[in-house]
Amino acid sequence: MGKIILTGDRPTGKLHLGHYVGSLRRRVELQNSGLYDETYVMIADAQALTDNADNPEKVRQNILEVALDYLSAGLDPERVTIFVQSQIPELCELAFYYMNLVTVQRLQRNPTVKAEIQLRGFAEGAAEGDTQQRQGIPVGFFTYPISQAADITAFRATTVPAGEDQEPMIEQTREIVHKFNAVYGPALVEPEILLPDNAACMRLPGTDGKAKMSKSLGNCIYLSDSPEEVKKKVMGMYTDPDHLRVEDPGKIEGNTVFTYLDAFSRPEHFAKYLPDYASLDELKAHYRRGGLGDVKVKRFLIAVLEETLAPMRERRRAFEQRIGEVYRMLEEGSRKARLKASATLRDVRKAMRIDYFEDRELIDTQEKQYRNEQ
Repeated sequence: MGKIILTGDRPTGKLHLGHYVGSLRRRVELQNSGLYDETYVMIADAQALTDNADNPEKVRQNILEVALDYLSAGLDPERVTIFVQSQIPELCELAFYYMNLVTVQRLQRNPTVKAEIQLRGFAEGAAEGDTQQRQGIPVGFFTYPISQAADITAFRATTVPAGEDQEPMIEQTREIVHKFNAVYGPALVEPEILLPDNAACMRLPGTDGKAKMSKSLGNCIYLSDSPEEVKKKVMGMYTDPDHLRVEDPGKIEGNTVFTYLDAFSRPEHFAKYLPDYASLDELKAHYRRGGLGDVKVKRFLIAVLEETLAPMRERRRAFEQRIGEVYRMLEEGSRKARLKASATLRDVRKAMRIDYFEDRELIDTQEKQYRNEQ
């Protein structure tokens, strides 16, 4: 069996540095490694609609933004299949069948679903008549883990590059695969998650120091941000609130600037941009003992980020002049993805013994049976 990657993003806005270090950078590395036979990269518009149903235009417009971010980051449509989720109707059918293999109680225990239930007032003990409780969560969001299992298994993915926040989702997919294969026969492939190898990339914090970079919190640095925007956001980054003077000792732990340097800096950056230090460890040691100001460290981070983002901006500008070509790439990718998903669905239907019209043995056997009874 070949090694196959499935990964993707919800088109709810432009992609940011959290997406990049969490999985996008790794996707480009894997694409260039030659270690995988097939790679499918999904723009998950149907999943985005589970909690953006009242704003479909937002999702529609961001299909292109995500595609441009993919291309600017270095994904090559000649080597990976980039497709739009809603254009693969087989995924809906697979999800429908998988629903019979998962209990309501199991979905409620999924951390992603559980967090959303609590956010909307459905936690145990929620006050009667609570506004958020009345609002509720859409069934589509509630069954999000099942939909994701359909996405992964449709392409027989062996590997899913993702951040640690996706581990519960992948585990639920594995449970569904195991249950399906036990009940119907070995038709599906169990995937493995491929986590970032740099701990700082597991979950990059927002510029305000909050646990997660999020569009809704306004604490993102986007891949398409201008040099001026990047500089402004880095200079306003959360650091050590007790590091008031240059001579004061500073804390590295929880200091967003150093977390970003952990994720982005390489040894050669010091020779190019900060030759006073041989390594990040040396820079951290100086900050800890005092005598190193935040501004100097932030300027170094700006230089490091610019080295990453400048080539992306250039590629993005080139693709922005060829929008029709980008859409044709998505259309062709969706066509190829649908062929793959259709083959998996045929195997699933056969395993479930609902391939009535393709099963000539069934038809011939029943035909003989009824003839003999007459």
